Amino acid sequence: MTLDGATILVLEDEPIIGLALEDMLISRGAIVVYASRMEEAHEALADAEIDAAILDVNVHGHMSYPVAASLTDLTIPFIFATGYGDSSHPPEFKAVPTIAKPYSAAELEAALTRASETKRG
Repeated sequence: MTLDGATILVLEDEPIIGLALEDMLISRGAIVVYASRMEEAHEALADAEIDAAILDVNVHGHMSYPVAASLTDLTIPFIFATGYGDSSHPPEFKAVPTIAKPYSAAELEAALTRASETKRG
C-alpha cells in the first residue's frame, strides 16, 4: 500500500505512541486522522474518507473490535498494533495483520500492504 496521499485512521490511547506513529506516517506522505477513543474512531469513519486504519487492540480498557467490525463492513483495510500479540483476537479477526509494539516503519508499511492486498483479493 502506498502511504503517500493515503488517509490513515490511527486509534491509539497512548499519546506518546500515537504521536510517534503519526510522525512515522506523515513522514511517508500519509494524512493522519487520529482518535484516542473508540467513539472518536467511529466519528472519523462517518466524517472522513479513510483509506486504511491502524488499531490499538486495548483502548482505555476496551477492545477495539467494534471499530474493526465497522472497518470490515466498510471494506477498509486495517491492521492491529499491540503489545499483546494476535492470539487473543476473535476468530473473525485472526487473519488481520498484527504488529507488535514497538514496531518499525518497515513493519508498519508491510502490514498495511498485506491488509490492503487481502481486502482487494
